[in-house]
Amino acid sequence: MMELSSQYSARDVEHKWYTFWRERGYFKPSMDPNAPTFSIVMPPPNVTGVLHVGHALNNTWQDILIRFHRMLGDNTLWLPGTDHAGIHTQMKVDELLRSQGIDRREIGREAFIDEVWRWKEKYGGEILRQVEKLGASVDWSRLRFTMDQGLSKAVTEVFVRLYEEGLIYRGYYITNWCVSCRTALSDIEVEHEDEPGTLTYLRYPLDQEEGFVVVATTRPETMLGDTAVAVHPDDPRWKHLIGHHVRVPLIDRVIPIIADAYVDPEYGTGAVKVTPAHDPNDFQMGQRHHLPQIQVIGEDGRMTEEAGAYQGLDRQQARAQILQDLEALGVIEKAEALVHSVGHCEKCGTVIEPLVSLQWFVRTAPLAEPALAAVRSGDIQFVPQRFEKIYTNWMENIRDWCISRQIWWGHRIPAYYCDHCHEVTVARTAPDSCPVCHGPVHQDEDVLDTWFSSALWPFSTMGWPEETTDLAMFYPTSVLSTAYD
Repeated sequence: MMELSSQYSARDVEHKWYTFWRERGYFKPSMDPNAPTFSIVMPPPNVTGVLHVGHALNNTWQDILIRFHRMLGDNTLWLPGTDHAGIHTQMKVDELLRSQGIDRREIGREAFIDEVWRWKEKYGGEILRQVEKLGASVDWSRLRFTMDQGLSKAVTEVFVRLYEEGLIYRGYYITNWCVSCRTALSDIEVEHEDEPGTLTYLRYPLDQEEGFVVVATTRPETMLGDTAVAVHPDDPRWKHLIGHHVRVPLIDRVIPIIADAYVDPEYGTGAVKVTPAHDPNDFQMGQRHHLPQIQVIGEDGRMTEEAGAYQGLDRQQARAQILQDLEALGVIEKAEALVHSVGHCEKCGTVIEPLVSLQWFVRTAPLAEPALAAVRSGDIQFVPQRFEKIYTNWMENIRDWCISRQIWWGHRIPAYYCDHCHEVTVARTAPDSCPVCHGPVHQDEDVLDTWFSSALWPFSTMGWPEETTDLAMFYPTSVLSTAYD
C-alpha cells in the first residue's frame, strides 16, 4: 500500500495534472462543426518582465468562462500569446546594455534587435511559464507572438490596405513627444497628473500705439515661439483690438491679435498667447489663421536656435531664466498658484513636449463610425454597461492616431523612399527600385505603434489575411477581457 505524504505539495500535484491535461490535448477545441463555438484570445502580456496580480485575476476570469463552456460541450478555444511591447521593451534592453557599458547607437540597429530577441526569449518564456503555473487551460499549440511571421504579414497587409483606402497618411502635425525616449507617442501613451504650477500674467505691449494686452500662461518658455495673441470675437474687453499687433517681450517680435471662438473669455484675462509649434490647441488655431510655426524647444528638450539667447538651455532652465528676465523687464503683472493637468510619458515618466514633426497617421473618424454602430446595435456589449458611455465618448471625440515611432524594436513601416526623385512607395514587399525613376530606395526608419499590431490580435492570431479554418470557426471571438484601458 502506497504511503501518503503528511504534507500536501501543491507544486508537485499541480505540475503533474497540468502536464497530464496538456499532453492529452484537453485544452484544444473539439473542432466539431455541429457544436456551439466559444472563443477567447488572451490579451497578450508584454515581454518586459513578469506577470502581476492583475494578469492573474484577468486570466482567472477567462479560465472560468473557458472551462464552463468546455464542460458544456462547446467547441472552445482559448488562444495564448505575448506582445513585443515596442518602446517599453526597447527601454528595458537599452538599460541592460548601458549597465554593461554598451551604447545601442554604437552597435547599430541590427545588433540591438538581436539583443532584444534574446531578451524576448528569456522573459517571454518566463511569462509563459507563469501562465502555466496559474493553471490556465489555453491551447498551447496555437501560441502566438505579435512579431512572429504570420502576425507581421497581417500588420503589413492592414497598413497597405488602409493606405490604399486613404485612411493612412503621412504629414506634419503636432504630436505628443517624449524628450527622453525621443519618439512620438499616441494620446493613450500619455498619463495626465494634476500638479502644482504657476499662471503668470504678462504684458505684451501694443505695436506703434500706447497700451498693452495681458496674457496668462503656465509655460513662459514657449512665448519665444508665439506668433499671435487670440481673443474671443465677442469679448468686449478686447474686441476693439482685433487686427492690431503686439510685440513679444524679450524678442520684440511683432505678432497679430486675432479673433477665435476657441478662446475662453473666463480663463485668465481672456487673451491667450498662441504658440502653434508647442500646443495642440494653438496648432489648430494656427491652421485656421495660417500662422507660422516657430519651434523653440527641440526633440531633446533643449531650446533651439529660434530661442535666441536661450539656445541650448534645458526647457526647465529656460523657464526659470525667462521668468527672471521678464521680471527685470517689468512685464510680469502678477503670478497665481494653480493645480493643472500635466502629461507624462507612460513609459519613463518624462513630461511630454508637444512638437510638430513628420509622422504617419490613421484617419480614425471613418473607422470609429462602424465601431460605434456595433455597440449601439447590441452586437458588442460592455460588462459593466457603464463603460459603454466611456467608449462612446471616446469614439465620438477621437482624433487621428499617430502610429509612427522613432525606435528600432517593432514592425517597421512598409514605406520606401526613392533616393533620387523622393517618390514614396507603400508596398507589401520591398521594391527593388523606384517605380517612377528606377532609382535606389530605402525603407522608412520608423516602426509602428505597438497598439497597431495589438489591435489586429483577435483575427491575426487565427491566420488572417489567409482564409483559415480557425478564422472561419472562431472569429469573431465571444469575449474580450481587458484591463481598464
